Amino acid sequence: MKDIKKLVYSLIICLSAGIIGSFFTSSSIPIWYTALNKPFFNPPNWIFGPVWTLLYVLMGISLYIVWTKGFKKNKEAIIWFAAQLILNILWSILFFGLKSPLLAFVEIILLWIAILITLIKFYKVSKQSAYLLIPYLAWVGFAAILNFSIFYLNI
Repeated sequence: MKDIKKLVYSLIICLSAGIIGSFFTSSSIPIWYTALNKPFFNPPNWIFGPVWTLLYVLMGISLYIVWTKGFKKNKEAIIWFAAQLILNILWSILFFGLKSPLLAFVEIILLWIAILITLIKFYKVSKQSAYLLIPYLAWVGFAAILNFSIFYLNI
């Protein structure tokens, strides 16, 4: 039963990051984001919600696996996880809230690095938990390219 609670908490923590980020995102999409010049490889808007939901669920399961292996002995890995989650939220604030693709691009590079460090720390605890973060790392890498392209096309 304790482990089920940890799973639920892990999922809630990760999905909450998406909910917090959406407060800054949703109001900017219909007007500001729609008006931006975007590269040819920009996905349709409807794809972002399902992709991010899946990624947050995978992140939650990954966190759960590490957490069940012991918080105290894996504290550093969990702190890195928390740091990247905060950076994840911050990106939405910078890109959509402040409407600053340049600041968001600088920040997303830091986010990608933090995810990579988290993945490495998680790998030392559980290979499975690390593998669950690979789609997230790949998507944020793609998002960084997209972010830079949007910045460049709108200078």
